[in-house]
Formats: sequence, structure tokens, C-alpha cells
Amino acid sequence: MKPKPKTKADKSKLQLLHQYYSYTGFYKFVWEAIKKASPYIIGVVILVYTVNHFYNINDALTRLTEILPAYGVLSFFFVSETLLGLVPPEIFIAWSGKMHNPWLYLSLLAVLSYGGGLLSYWMGRTITKIPSVHKYLEVKMEKQLKNSKKWGGFLIMVGAVLPLPFSIACIAAGIIEFPFKNVVLYGTLRFVRFAIYGFIIFSAL
Repeated sequence: MKPKPKTKADKSKLQLLHQYYSYTGFYKFVWEAIKKASPYIIGVVILVYTVNHFYNINDALTRLTEILPAYGVLSFFFVSETLLGLVPPEIFIAWSGKMHNPWLYLSLLAVLSYGGGLLSYWMGRTITKIPSVHKYLEVKMEKQLKNSKKWGGFLIMVGAVLPLPFSIACIAAGIIEFPFKNVVLYGTLRFVRFAIYGFIIFSAL
């Protein structure tokens, strides 16, 4: 006798999730997005590498955390996390590890990063109000926007947990008008990332 095909009840949640993403075209959407973004990502990497070859960026940022008072470092970090978040948070986490109360300063960094991301979301919403941008999104990117809204939660979670700019993910969520309450919810994973990185970096200091 041939084995009976697996019913929906027999399948694991992971299998069902994989099946859903396959049917809805999620994997194809992600692959297309990666291909389109690759030239820009490569360009930024080359630019950073070139600048870093002549001028050590990490050393300069580390030196900055040594010169500025605590409120100055926190302010600089908040601006960075709001405007594209291109400065690695690890530098600031290492700085907090050298303070008299490391976990307090780490908590402040996490809150500022989370708040900066939420502010970035509204920056994205503001961008869509520009007539030319609004027309482009509505006409030329209608299909991409539909898919992005469907998987906006995944976008936020990736930006919150992985070493990718959280601000950019939030700006993108604002542009596609992903529900703000969901951004607030999924964005809390940012605290998890800071806790994990803090534990690892503090242990190494």
C-alpha cells in the first residue's frame, strides 16, 4: 500500500510556513528584492572600504566615544539610529560596557535605538506624501508594495535582530504604510538583540 499523503494536521508549523511562503511567492519576492538592492549594497560597501582604507572609521568612532560626555554619545547614537543607522551599534555597546553601570547604559542604548526606528517609520510615511514619490509607488511599484505589506512584519524582525540597519527597515515599513502598531510590536525584538550583544561584548571586556 502506498503511504497516505501528509494531511495538514500531520505537518509541522515550519512545514506549513514554508508551504505558505512558497505558494504566496515570498521566496521569489525576497530574491528579487536582494537582486535589486545588491548594486546599492555593494556600492556602499566599496565606499566604506575605500574610506576606511585611508582613514580608520572604527578607530575614529571609538575615539569619539572617549571624547564626548555620556549624553553626547547617547545623542550621537540616537541620531545615527534615526538616520539610516549606518554606525555599528556594537561600538556603542562596547562603550556602555566601560561605564560605571554597563547594563543601565545598554538599556538606554536599546531604548534610543528602538525609538529611533519608530521615528524613522514616520520619516518613511512623510516621504510618501511627496507627490512624485507617491505617484511612483502607486503606479510603478503597485505589485511590490502589495507583497511588502503582506510581509512587512518579516522586514521589521530582520532589521531588529540581524546586523542590518534597523532604521532602514523602519523607513521601508513607513513607505509601504505597514501598520504602526505592528512595527511597535515586532520592533521590540531590538531589545533582544541588544541584550544578547551586551552579554557577549561585556563578557569579552
